[in-house]
Amino acid sequence: MKQIDRHILRSFIGPLLLTFSIAVFVLLMQFVWKYIDDMVGKGLSVGVIAELLFYASATFVPMALPIAVLFASIMTMGNLGEKYELIAMKAGGISLRRAMLPMTLVVAFLTVVAFYFSNNVLPAATLRYRMTLYDVTRKKPAVNIRPSEYYDEIDGYVIRINKKDSETGILSDIVIYDHSQEPKQSSIILAEKGTMQTSPDGNHLIFTLYNGHSYSEEKDEDNSISRPFTSIDFKEQVLTFDLSSFAFDKSDKESFRSNCQMMNVSQLDSTTRHLKKEMSRRYADFTSATTSKLSLYQRYSLLDSTNTSHPKPAKQAASAFDFSNYISQLSPDDRTRVLNRARSIADQINSDFHVYSQVMKSDHEHIARHYVVWYRKYTFSIACMVLFLVGAPFGSIVRKGGLGMPLVASVLFFVLYYVIDMIDEKSVRGGALNEYGMWIDTLVFLPIGLLLTIYATTDSSPNNSRWFIKLLSFMERRKKHS
Repeated sequence: MKQIDRHILRSFIGPLLLTFSIAVFVLLMQFVWKYIDDMVGKGLSVGVIAELLFYASATFVPMALPIAVLFASIMTMGNLGEKYELIAMKAGGISLRRAMLPMTLVVAFLTVVAFYFSNNVLPAATLRYRMTLYDVTRKKPAVNIRPSEYYDEIDGYVIRINKKDSETGILSDIVIYDHSQEPKQSSIILAEKGTMQTSPDGNHLIFTLYNGHSYSEEKDEDNSISRPFTSIDFKEQVLTFDLSSFAFDKSDKESFRSNCQMMNVSQLDSTTRHLKKEMSRRYADFTSATTSKLSLYQRYSLLDSTNTSHPKPAKQAASAFDFSNYISQLSPDDRTRVLNRARSIADQINSDFHVYSQVMKSDHEHIARHYVVWYRKYTFSIACMVLFLVGAPFGSIVRKGGLGMPLVASVLFFVLYYVIDMIDEKSVRGGALNEYGMWIDTLVFLPIGLLLTIYATTDSSPNNSRWFIKLLSFMERRKKHS
């Protein structure tokens, strides 16, 4: 029996590791293709790029691991069925459940590891990934001034060179537009030739210009009257440009920690409770303010704001005061003032309600995003076991191994699972479902897995089951009638 367990494990772990690696690689290539423009031409070191790709790969594990389990389980059981090894095991008294036991234990272990990864490793990896990606995308391209092109990456300057000797590095026909002093001053520097080099620390770009002219135009304070040009000839001039904005600076971690994807379960739980308290406090403040304004609208303060000669009702009797009767007794001018005051307060209440509704909608969406991340840590790990319950019996039923059928079937199953998961997430974030809606994908696939397991373990198959025969008979009858 131990030999059979080892054989099944070897048949399962190999495709599992291979599929997992391929899935991560494909997702990583998609990431590289998306952000290739932000990484090329910026002079990034190999270490920075490797760090970004490493942390990006870690964020793809939640998607790659379930599909790896699904594909490996279908392929393993399909190969065993195609080679009649499952039939030999059953002939030897080994049930399908017992044959699936080694793989089940491995998947159960992966389920625990997946939850630990999503709760502890994934938040830290996502934090480092978001930080590095932000730093890479905001870094300016490396200084690369090409001949006959205008280079404007240095703040306040536009540089153009006509020719560049690749051997000596000498530049010819140099034009530099200096806009760093605008609107007070604008300058243009022309030079026949020059050289360009960076300082040893890489923080400055040094231009040494020869045989040139400098033209500057000074303007007055209101920028409306221009003074004559100032022209200066020079034989040699050294210009230094600050390249500190081109440096790769790492962001502070604290500015990214507030994102829900960088939190574990306990942090999400604490943050969610705090957000709910803040939402309840805002609701209480809005209710109190609205009640006060409604009191002004309906009772004594509304009438007290009119400047009429009619007697005012006492505050004690405001609740029993007949507003319609009082309005009918007022003069047209007084009635207009009262109604305008009422309309003003009503408009203010309506405006406050609109603002509050937008704030509440934003609060609900913010809390929903935390719930999505919170529940996904569980659904991601449980998905490994659920998809295994779908894949293993499915492979034993169809009895087709290799790469073709298992690949197609696993892709179809996983796409369906992923689509349902995306619909769940959108519905929860939009408020159409509560946070428990994140379990719908699991509740859909779990019965499918249990049904396939029952078919496989009871030596049933879709070809000899009653419902399948009835379905075929119904289709045959429809063809005859048509």
